Amino acid sequence: MYKVLVTDSISDIGLKKLYEHPEFLVDKNNNLTEPELCEMIKDYDALIVRSQTIVTKNLLEHATRLKVIARAGVGIDNIDLDSATRKGIIVINAPGANTIAATEHTLAMLLSLARKIPHAHQSTSQGEWKRGAFKGVELYEKTLGIVGMGKIGTEVAKRAKSFQMEILGFDPYLSEERAQKLGITKASLDEIAKQSDFITFHTPLTPETKGLVNDEYISKMKNGVRLVNCARGGIIVESALLHGLQSGQIAGAALDVFEQEPPTNLDLLQHPNIIATPHLGASTEEAQEKVAKEVSEEIINIFETHSIRHAINMPQITGEVQQKLKPFLELGEQIAQLAIQLFKLAPDKIDIRYSGELIEEDTSLLTRTMIKGILAYHLSDSVNIINAFHLLKEHGLTYNVEKNAPNKGFSNYMELSLFKENEIVVIGGTVLNGYGTRIVKMNNYRIDVKPEQHLLYIKHEDRPGMIGLVGSILGDYHINIGTMQVGRETIGGEAIMVLTLDKKIGDDVIYSLKLLNGLEEVEILELSKEVAVVENY
Repeated sequence: MYKVLVTDSISDIGLKKLYEHPEFLVDKNNNLTEPELCEMIKDYDALIVRSQTIVTKNLLEHATRLKVIARAGVGIDNIDLDSATRKGIIVINAPGANTIAATEHTLAMLLSLARKIPHAHQSTSQGEWKRGAFKGVELYEKTLGIVGMGKIGTEVAKRAKSFQMEILGFDPYLSEERAQKLGITKASLDEIAKQSDFITFHTPLTPETKGLVNDEYISKMKNGVRLVNCARGGIIVESALLHGLQSGQIAGAALDVFEQEPPTNLDLLQHPNIIATPHLGASTEEAQEKVAKEVSEEIINIFETHSIRHAINMPQITGEVQQKLKPFLELGEQIAQLAIQLFKLAPDKIDIRYSGELIEEDTSLLTRTMIKGILAYHLSDSVNIINAFHLLKEHGLTYNVEKNAPNKGFSNYMELSLFKENEIVVIGGTVLNGYGTRIVKMNNYRIDVKPEQHLLYIKHEDRPGMIGLVGSILGDYHINIGTMQVGRETIGGEAIMVLTLDKKIGDDVIYSLKLLNGLEEVEILELSKEVAVVENY
């Protein structure tokens, strides 16, 4: 019998299938301290949490029997994902169950902001009658900018159109064709800032979106704009938002999420043009039933059929397959990270080529690993190798896998190409027996780079002294060079150099390098320290 522990307030109606299943025993306790939970967890096969329970590394060290952690919701900020992955524990969530709840909360905030409903209610409930103090604005024929056109952003757009709003949508993967089908206009972030009367945010919190709405971006916005954030705290820099409110650049803002929760910025919370709610986006009876039902069904499927739909971390693979594929999975992740960082754009086409001994292998896991690495640059932890193909299709990307490419002179070879309009980036790599992974091609240049965490990519004119000038500048900033590899097509033409560094360099170093005559491009490339693989559970 499988034992399941539920430690947060989760809908019993949604848990019904687990309660009634003859092979599962469910215990529910919402008031456990961490020491108590550490003592209990060793007896359970699955743990279901919401947001109250913090799943720490210490807790997982006591979880000798645990196979699955289920988050009855979307975010996994309260789960130590790395520790769970290292222990081979599958972490699942319910990514689609709260879409309608979050969508409707966004619309409620939008309307409340336009018509000043919370402030009017507070005044009237205190016995006041100040009709002139709460004059609002209409949504009709106003422009709504939606940053993030995933499931929730798409549903918000559909409903906002019923108010006859003009919709501008931004998403790295939003195509013109999809925008036309939705009846919206594809726009850049700057276009949304300049043209929108209202802007709402529906993106994950990634390095690209953290601090997206800062003083600089707010300065580009239309005077009197109104902002809504029901996505993630940290997308909006709260100090910049307060400055915008105080200056009048921003007429109002409605926030359901904050940089720190519970929020402590009282100057912002108490500003007369702020509406704030305590992270209620998914807090409806229906949504809570749906998320509980979704994770219950998946837990049953995992233990009965080994079917996994919404894993956040890597899925199971056998120890034999893991041992054989591990260096190639590592190489695939490295190739994908390098390619998307050099490309920067969201590609609309992906080509993957395998040659040598890899032709005889089932490369589907390698393909998923590279696609995950590409998509994760914009989608963060919402993408994994389980849902990579689904997200690829959802965002309208195409991919092609070729397994009869020329051998390139290596016993194994992997090549990834990213395309968008006239832009292309190509990265090729191999695994050398006894030496590990190597990057051997970057666009049209042949090189031999051992992937390290901190890399510096430079494109320059092929002329004497360039290498020395770059080395001299790095030396002036006390940056130690591990290795340096150069590549060129023709003598005196364009060339590249790729350096491995002991630490990440700052913007001041980049600025100094860009001053060099003949230097065309400088990019900092960062690779993950390791690629985690879950062992067979």
